[in-house]
Amino acid sequence: MLAAGLLVAPFLAGCGGEEDPSEGKSGSARDLSVAEREQVRFGGTLRWAVDAAPVTLNAYQDDADAATDRIAAATLPALFTLDSRGRPQLNTDYLESAEVTEREPQQVVVYRLNPKARWSDGTPLSAADFAAQWHALGGGDGGYWAARAAGYDRIHKVEPGKEEGRVRVTFARPYADWRSLFTPLYPRSVTGEPKAFNTTSRTKLPVSAGPFAVKGGTLDPTSDSVTLERNTAWWGERAKLDSLVLKAVPPAERGDALAAGELDVAEIRQPVADRIAKAARPRTAGAQEHGTASDDAKAAEEDEKDEKDAAEEEQEAEKDGSGGADEKKEAGEKAEAAKERERLRRYTVRRAYAPSYVQLALNGTSGPLRDERVRRAVAQALDREALARAVHRPAGLPVRALGSHLRMYDQAGYHDNSAAVGEATTASASGLLAEAGWKGGPAVPSTGDGTDAAGAATAGQADADAAKNGTGDGDARRAGAARPVRAPAFTGVASSSERGRAAVLRQAAHADARAAKAAKKKGGKNAKKLAEAAEASLAAATEASDALDTLLHAEANLLRLKEGRELELRMVLPAGDGSEQIRRTGERIVAMLQRVGVGVEVTRVPDGAFFQDHLASGDFDLALYGWPATAYPATDTRSIFAKPVASPDGSLLIEQNFTRVGTDQVDQLFEQAVTELDDEEREELIRRIDARVWAAAGSVPLFQPPQLVAVARSLGNAGAFGLETPRYQDIGHARPARAQEGASAAPARSGQ
Repeated sequence: MLAAGLLVAPFLAGCGGEEDPSEGKSGSARDLSVAEREQVRFGGTLRWAVDAAPVTLNAYQDDADAATDRIAAATLPALFTLDSRGRPQLNTDYLESAEVTEREPQQVVVYRLNPKARWSDGTPLSAADFAAQWHALGGGDGGYWAARAAGYDRIHKVEPGKEEGRVRVTFARPYADWRSLFTPLYPRSVTGEPKAFNTTSRTKLPVSAGPFAVKGGTLDPTSDSVTLERNTAWWGERAKLDSLVLKAVPPAERGDALAAGELDVAEIRQPVADRIAKAARPRTAGAQEHGTASDDAKAAEEDEKDEKDAAEEEQEAEKDGSGGADEKKEAGEKAEAAKERERLRRYTVRRAYAPSYVQLALNGTSGPLRDERVRRAVAQALDREALARAVHRPAGLPVRALGSHLRMYDQAGYHDNSAAVGEATTASASGLLAEAGWKGGPAVPSTGDGTDAAGAATAGQADADAAKNGTGDGDARRAGAARPVRAPAFTGVASSSERGRAAVLRQAAHADARAAKAAKKKGGKNAKKLAEAAEASLAAATEASDALDTLLHAEANLLRLKEGRELELRMVLPAGDGSEQIRRTGERIVAMLQRVGVGVEVTRVPDGAFFQDHLASGDFDLALYGWPATAYPATDTRSIFAKPVASPDGSLLIEQNFTRVGTDQVDQLFEQAVTELDDEEREELIRRIDARVWAAAGSVPLFQPPQLVAVARSLGNAGAFGLETPRYQDIGHARPARAQEGASAAPARSGQ
């Protein structure tokens, strides 16, 4: 795949060992302009677009957003960072070591602090900072308005170690994801008492312990930007940039902001990426789609000529007095368009899989979807590869459908467990729907072996049972399993047979009616019995006729029926700007479900109402939305798949499980995983959890959306980070001589 634009010469393709490349097995786990530190100069400012200015500097408050997290990552201690495969890595800027030293009778973790690590006021990092954060986030003091307590609520005590610079954390219950704790770590001046945590920390961070610090230590709530400046008290490798400005620019406005040269780094949408690519291509025939070095030079020559021609035309018009307002306006627009293309050529587009995934949620408490067979049929009817292709191919990424709820495609530990939901074919889905009593619908092409769709349902159920019971991966097929051919209508009776049956019954009714009439005229003793028989025959004929009408209606509308009700589901989608990709995916899903006789009514709702008024309240059948990736699924995803619990008032306590589909087995496996300290055993538990979630068919992972990032060509160590934690101290501008070399560099993609 080619990026839209060129790489600056010294920025090498990011790669690791052959067996474990930084870009993962797809080649697109990340895409950075990797540079050695000596190839990046000191000084300068980087302008980084964020969706909105942060409203708090405290990452543990419920209204913290991505900008808050970015500030914390650049200014505060992160004891463990993530590599490009999503694996936690010890951060030696803060720790010399961290390990589980005891498992019985209680788990104990000892942190050995880097003796150089200190807050910007000169105070060393210490056990007091750890203890204060545990107290604030552990849930034992209701005075703290903390958004989450996961992991901290398992701690028994935090104390200094036996040796200087040690922190000893003892757990009341084993906790496998202990590496997730104390990142970011706030100073005890923030976490030491509720008022500082709840209120003061929203706008003030007077001390830092990262390569950057918040300028002035204060957040201006009226400003649309936050400036981070180099932390002169930082003991690690000195930050290359003088300052890093997080600037609020809505995604819809970023194309124009880039064209105006107002940003250096911005995550963008596909149309803006296409706009940058187009600017790098000459307008004459023969240019490659994403541009080459020669194309770029040619495009620059064309724009320079356009600007010159426009200026000459305007001067000539003014000189001879023939220039009207329209001519001047046209010349001005031509010159401005050339300048805009020139500015856009200063950027390259970095492309990777985003650290998140899009899923189809099925409301397990809503109508037909209460039946697990119907949910599994919906999942089987989806061509997830086609859905991923429609999103990944235009973005220049390898096409990869996602087969896990808990791990991303390139993440360490990823395993595709989608087979646990059964065979993903139209025939298999049709068989399950028929088994659940939903008849009619479109015919499924025959395989020619005389078998029917019921076999698919049986085989699919076997896979699901194997996944639930832990007897297999869910993808093992029984020998000689029937191959599906058709969705049977009315327990296998085709419409032609039903039509014949109705005709025979009508003829019998007419015959019985004639016999009854003749007997009545003659006054025979059996006249009454014949009349009753004729009445019964007429009722049977009428019933058969009604059944035929119902079947013909179902086939004409391509919708299945059960007890006179059409199988139609309501899909809720966000209507706001930025949800175009979700809506297009929804439209494709509608078409896929129609092929198996499932109708879908699409309802678009405002973004603000999407979660609260529909997902949280259960007012939907189907919905499309995303979840972020995590290195700690046993902790962070439990609430997404937890079995809902009935409250005393009859409502369901669902946590974050908007599908309302859960099982006791999944809950038990999560508890085992979060307490399992052996890494291999824990990964096996996570795989089993995912297989069971697939089998329950409450949600269907589809794909990771593209992460497209426009990056100034002069920048090193910036781009689409994917799962990886950025090293903010290494980001900076190329040395002038090197940047000049980049003017003729060939296009490349890291990971190739």
